[in-house]
Amino acid sequence: MRTRPLTRAASRKPNGTVTMAKNGAAARIRRAKPALTFGKLWEYEPAPETVDPGIKPAYDLFIGGKFVPAKAGGRFDSISPADESKISSLALARSADVDAAYAAASSAYTRVWSRMPGRDRGKYLFRIARLLQDRARALAVAESIDGGKPIRESRDFDLPMAAAHFFYHAGWADKLHYVTPGRAPAPLGVVGQVIPWNFPLLMLAWKIAPALACGNTVVLKPAETTSVTAMLFAEILQEAELPPGVVNLVTGAGETGAAVVGHPTAAKIAFTGSTEVGKMILRQLAGTGKKLTLELGGKAANIVFDDAPIDAAVEGVINGIFFNQGHVCCAGSRLLVQESIAAEFVARLKRRIAVLRVGHPLDKNTDIGAINSKAQLAKIHALVKAGQNEGAAMFQSSCRLPERGYYFRPTLFTKVTPSHRIAREEIFGPVLSILTFRTFEEAVEKANNTAYGLSAGVWTDKGSRILKMASALKAGVVWANTFNKFDPASPFGGYKESGFGREGGRQGLLDYLR
Repeated sequence: MRTRPLTRAASRKPNGTVTMAKNGAAARIRRAKPALTFGKLWEYEPAPETVDPGIKPAYDLFIGGKFVPAKAGGRFDSISPADESKISSLALARSADVDAAYAAASSAYTRVWSRMPGRDRGKYLFRIARLLQDRARALAVAESIDGGKPIRESRDFDLPMAAAHFFYHAGWADKLHYVTPGRAPAPLGVVGQVIPWNFPLLMLAWKIAPALACGNTVVLKPAETTSVTAMLFAEILQEAELPPGVVNLVTGAGETGAAVVGHPTAAKIAFTGSTEVGKMILRQLAGTGKKLTLELGGKAANIVFDDAPIDAAVEGVINGIFFNQGHVCCAGSRLLVQESIAAEFVARLKRRIAVLRVGHPLDKNTDIGAINSKAQLAKIHALVKAGQNEGAAMFQSSCRLPERGYYFRPTLFTKVTPSHRIAREEIFGPVLSILTFRTFEEAVEKANNTAYGLSAGVWTDKGSRILKMASALKAGVVWANTFNKFDPASPFGGYKESGFGREGGRQGLLDYLR
């Protein structure tokens, strides 16, 4: 196709400007760059996940390989954060039920599990891993219904990673002498475990797989707002024919968790949750002789230098803070960007945030799902209000939120100082605080200026700078030109008020052996 030529003597410049010679004088005509704004013209059609997760109307406690009712008969409901509907009814375990769970675990440890050769324990773990894979789609749907996270994340991250932990630790079950060279490893006994609501099935796998591989038995309490997938996992244990009592699941709230942590039978306690509760557990177990690992809160710094790959860094920052609605202990909730590129970087972030889709967790188009609970949503609102009151400048997506359920728009704050609450406290939501720095030393100082020390991210083109930052940052995990990447073979854990101990890898196994 022929195009109409420019009249008179003309030349076109790369920036879209056309210069024309007219009567010996140059006339400059500026043409605006085209804007890709489609409004509602190209709206996504809903793409709901329709697999039936097989959630039952009610669940009892899982003790001794069977579902048994709570002795006191109490129950509580699991509520969907997507639309506030009831999902299922769960048994409320009290101290007598926890006693029964520990008795079953102690019996299984003494009579069966501790005596079983590692190669046979590994076979059970392999079997569980394969069953997780077989039921992955239904479990992913259940996880999204119960927790509020987008189905794409449950399907593509939570379930594959949960199965991977069982596969990985199954391989260690008959090789534990390589974990502790020079001495004979032995299991601890019965382990009490308490997990959070942000990654219910994955946290369960992180805790149970290494404990079983090392020859321990388990009493585990899932979070009260996300217990459904733990009950579905109990059905998998029955199908895998795991010996009764090796794994026991007791559901309930804080009182149940306190009973699990304080029980005299427990040889070790493994807790993942808030720093506040972690401190209470540490005080409670001081002087008891029990082993303890704590994986607590975080306020990670995601540090972007001026030589970073900008487009990749923008996507890394988005993933770092908006993955799982920001319900991630290692979320990159503090962005430290070098001052020379701050304006451009923030502008690109705003454009990217503007197209994120907030919606129903089971819609495959959803980028950001529902906030886990009404209480957590109220906490996010309170901290965001504090950021505004303290002078930070807020930007939010203009997306339309569902009429029912617990949702919050993706949010970022500029003009943030290290003294602001939003830069100090863990928000645990889709809220990003942006600070700037000029030099390497200032970046390290601001990144370490926190009570936490769980994770950090570094974005730069220089390998030497990455290695230097990794040594200077007080964080258990430092990602380089990426964020939120995990592997069962890689240990995960923090420093300072982010806890102690490691999960995953050889280091994670050490905490389940004596």
